[in-house]
Amino acid sequence: MTASIRRLRVAPEPETTDSALLPERVAALTRRATAGNAASVQTVAPATGVKIADLPQSNTADIEDAFARARAAQREWAQRPVKERAAVFGRLHDLVLREQREILDILQTETGKARAHAFEEVVDVAINCRYYARTAASALESKSRAGALPLLTTAREVRHPKGVVVVISPWNYPLALSVSDALPALIAGNAVVSRPDNQTALTTLWAHELAEKAGLPKDIWQVVLGRGRTIGSELIARADFVDYTGSTATGRTIAEQAASRLVGCSLELGGKNPMLILDDADVDKAADAAIRACFSSAGQLCESMERLYVMDAVYDAFVERFVANVEGMKLGADLAYDSDMGSLTFPRQLESITDHVEDARRKGATVLAGGRARPDLGPYFYEPTVLTGVTAEMKAYREETFGPVVSIYRVYTEDEAIEQANDTRYGLNASIWTRNVRRGQRVAQRLRAGAVNINEGYAAAWGSVDAPSGGFGDSGLGRRHGAEGILKYTDVQTIAVQRLLPIAPLPGMSEETWAKTLSTALWTMRRLGLK
Repeated sequence: MTASIRRLRVAPEPETTDSALLPERVAALTRRATAGNAASVQTVAPATGVKIADLPQSNTADIEDAFARARAAQREWAQRPVKERAAVFGRLHDLVLREQREILDILQTETGKARAHAFEEVVDVAINCRYYARTAASALESKSRAGALPLLTTAREVRHPKGVVVVISPWNYPLALSVSDALPALIAGNAVVSRPDNQTALTTLWAHELAEKAGLPKDIWQVVLGRGRTIGSELIARADFVDYTGSTATGRTIAEQAASRLVGCSLELGGKNPMLILDDADVDKAADAAIRACFSSAGQLCESMERLYVMDAVYDAFVERFVANVEGMKLGADLAYDSDMGSLTFPRQLESITDHVEDARRKGATVLAGGRARPDLGPYFYEPTVLTGVTAEMKAYREETFGPVVSIYRVYTEDEAIEQANDTRYGLNASIWTRNVRRGQRVAQRLRAGAVNINEGYAAAWGSVDAPSGGFGDSGLGRRHGAEGILKYTDVQTIAVQRLLPIAPLPGMSEETWAKTLSTALWTMRRLGLK
């Protein structure tokens, strides 16, 4: 069923979609990759179908070379003071903001997203650069710990870099997820080998160039190119730690491969994120914010909302306002801040999203807005789509759509909203709308999600980089951001010193007497409140 009046606006046709990607610029960026293989992959601008680049692909010899150079550079890099390493990323912060126009053009060209959504990635990198440049020294410094016996034993915690960290980043947020994961690993004293998606490789290579301008030593950050199924295992076989963002299925495979080598990994995976609009919510604010929460980067965002649970008292008012907002969105691919949503990135995304919507439609769901591809705008445009009446037998009910499609559900109680929100194998992000912050905090603690935003879609939690970010369940393991986001790239060592007396019977003391003496000491320490 369809119930919509299509008023979606179209942004003016751009004069060009690749102003930052002249052939000589593409060639300069491509040469930065460790990829001497004659074989190449052609990338195409999703919004226009125009060729972007022929990318060389890395073979096993290239990967060996990248790791050899990274390990050699890492030994010297790790000897530098933390503050000296961190200062590079303070300078990178300034450069990213100063030179943002070029990377915004590259991001839009490679992904098809709207400029406002590309700018989110610039902000993300700047925030993370600033945060870790300021806090890394404190997080990584050696720390005194309570010893086994007061006064007699001292202990210190010392952090060492892992060695070479592999960062496998996706195509949907290629600047944020390549740089903001690599930078704490580098500040911690590691080398990094990055494998960006081919589609968005130029974005990572641009960041690589800018980092060297900021003072990052040559060879400490390597970039290799290739499809995951071709070179992924080769990378993991050489890594000292693996950082991956992408699908849950691939994340499981990476976890198994890392575990077989007893190396750690951090995985941010899929999501089927819920937004709860409670009966005391400001409906207008919630409906306006839901546009950003659901349709940023055309919904190709692990943090985006795909399920809206609206309490009965505000359901009709919310749906009316939200659908009107959706129908008023402007679609376009121009390199300017005049589109509300851009294109999908791949034909497979268009096929998957169309399949979810048509499956729901066939099985009785109602399309309140959108629900169709827009080839008149570009190869992979799809309208922002709002569904109701989505039920458990429909693909859109449980499967991650990863596109501009959201389902609205009417609920009657707070408990029902929480129960429905938690009815998923994922647990990445959630959003709650209420005028009562204490109520929102209470509800948030009952949700199975790694991040919960109150009166915001995703930006509040994601941008609070002093707090850890990650998922529950099939949304992954490990955390980025905060102290955990840099300490995961280190091995921790305990150095303990025993003074004066051994932790053993004194000369001439029997084991039994020693046991009684130590028992008495432990009882005394507990009563004195000693750790």
